Amino acid sequence: MSVHMTSRRAFMSGALAAGATAMLPRCVFADVATDARFVLVLLRGALDGLAAVPAYGDGAYAAKRAALAITAPQLKLDGMFALHPSLASLHAQFQAKELIVFHAVASPYRERSHFDGQDLLENGTSIPKAAHDGWLNRALPLLPEAKERATDRIALALAQNVPLVLRGDARVGSWAPSRLPETDSDTLQRIADLYSTDEYFASRLQTALAADGVAGEGMSTGRRDPLNALNTVAAAAGKFLAAADGPRIAVLEASGWDTHANQGAERGQLANRLRGLDQALSSLRTSLGTAWSRSAVLVVTEFGRTVAVNGTAGTDHGTATCAFLAGGAVAGGRVVADWPGLANSALYEGRDLRPTLDVRSIMKGVLASHLGAAESGLEERAFPGSRATRPLEGLFKA
Repeated sequence: MSVHMTSRRAFMSGALAAGATAMLPRCVFADVATDARFVLVLLRGALDGLAAVPAYGDGAYAAKRAALAITAPQLKLDGMFALHPSLASLHAQFQAKELIVFHAVASPYRERSHFDGQDLLENGTSIPKAAHDGWLNRALPLLPEAKERATDRIALALAQNVPLVLRGDARVGSWAPSRLPETDSDTLQRIADLYSTDEYFASRLQTALAADGVAGEGMSTGRRDPLNALNTVAAAAGKFLAAADGPRIAVLEASGWDTHANQGAERGQLANRLRGLDQALSSLRTSLGTAWSRSAVLVVTEFGRTVAVNGTAGTDHGTATCAFLAGGAVAGGRVVADWPGLANSALYEGRDLRPTLDVRSIMKGVLASHLGAAESGLEERAFPGSRATRPLEGLFKA
């Protein structure tokens, strides 16, 4: 793996524009043939899709979700689905026909390990650990603009460590602010997963995580808040991509979506995190400026969560979830879902939302229709062994 690292420096929100502009000369980007921008946002920890996009119109929804149900949604999408009340900016984008909401989405992964789920989401195969590089890295040489400039002038990871999805033979750029949040509950939750068979240890660690979640409900300016960091890098990403000679692809990530305890419904731990995500995506749109009209932002997570509430007022690791595709280039204002329903007979293994859409179809659609990658290259190289998984069409404006 060859990774081009740019220097890290602090981006204060008040001086964000000047800071990004000052950084760009250190990453000398050449003019390219396409003006399309793409931002991939990875939510680590398994976002509860039935919380972010409640299926309030499903007859089994209220009973199955119990205390977590949002039965009188304010931000309706249609007669079946709504957005969580914390996602007001995303709802405005939906109304402006700049957002597609996908539901009952999953990768080919059917187990419930964060480690393996994230690995497969990023490596682009159907088997965890089947590849040590990422689908987006493998796709970079397939893009038309790769004929005109080096890939490290095309793609940028905004993180301390380049995510797997961008690791590989193709060189990429990297930037991160000098101050990032301390270890958060998502990292602790991964540790808990390792000891899940130890009832004594697992129960006490879950109690500690729940207390930490309550203590951090402010989710605003604390250094422990990963979404505060996401807002910073999202605004920076927009400045980078908005530059005429800047990169065209950026990858962002945010942890903390593992809501095993005290999840909350309209208010609470998850509501605060969703509000932070909404603000970060709004900051990204603002900083992109006029480039927004040529942009697509894909938000994905490794898997969903159980339909039913667990014994600690949260949800456990599940299967299908939701995904979002936003941007001025997106033919939005609709929900894409082959909805399986929430009746007992419809659930996956009797507990999870059943997946009906492979997330790779969305990824392929973005790469082919928005970024111009050849479909044959996507099947053979970016997503090997995925010929049966067709790219979604009609995701973008003509």
